Amino acid sequence: MSLPDPASVRTLLLDAGGVLVKPSFARVAEALRARGVDAEPAALAAAEPRAKKALDRPPSPGLSTDKERGWHYFNLVLEQAGIARSPATDAALVDVKAWHDRHNLWEDVPTDVRPSLARFRAAGLRLAVVSNANGTLRLLLERLGLAPAFDVILDSAEEGVEKPDARLFRRALERLGGDAATAVHVGDIYHVDVVGARAAGVRPVLLDEAGLYPDADCPRVRSLTELAGHFEPAHRREPTFLLNSPPAR
Repeated sequence: MSLPDPASVRTLLLDAGGVLVKPSFARVAEALRARGVDAEPAALAAAEPRAKKALDRPPSPGLSTDKERGWHYFNLVLEQAGIARSPATDAALVDVKAWHDRHNLWEDVPTDVRPSLARFRAAGLRLAVVSNANGTLRLLLERLGLAPAFDVILDSAEEGVEKPDARLFRRALERLGGDAATAVHVGDIYHVDVVGARAAGVRPVLLDEAGLYPDADCPRVRSLTELAGHFEPAHRREPTFLLNSPPAR
């Protein structure tokens, strides 16, 4: 399916996890090794798209909330990476979750995110984050230097409602002063992002980096760079403005 006509889009809603930020698999591998489990960050990262695809299905008992899906997701990553579940892996993920609850594990920013956000802004789009998160998202985006790119940031834990509930999308539009007819949402999980956006009357775009959704009934992109190029007029030069990188830690 074709991407929306750029002339028809005024507002861009973006998921956070999987689109703007990804899990720090270096931290996950470190926690596993501390429990005696051999793991390499690159292998975990390579396994992640397949694990996410396996998790992407209509909500079901026990996996209906983001919190429930989240930690099943990490067990699927280990499975896809060839690491058998054990008491040691369970203990390592408890350690990871404790760190995530305080700081947010989704702290790796893909290289194309900052320049793509700058290009979206240069194209005149209003930008919002609409994400299922744990109440630490705003602080995370500030820490990473991404927060200034957005007019609105919605964290489901703060809002008391999470995708695919249409109310989260509608709240973002209300706070932006936008409307569904001229909005697009970009997310990486079909049954959360695409289904939720459509319920709110918002056109969805699925970020499918690994090409695992060839039969999806919605537009797909392999990267934010691809989407930014779609919205940027052919004659426009890439802007020199870039979001601030986070301070050295």
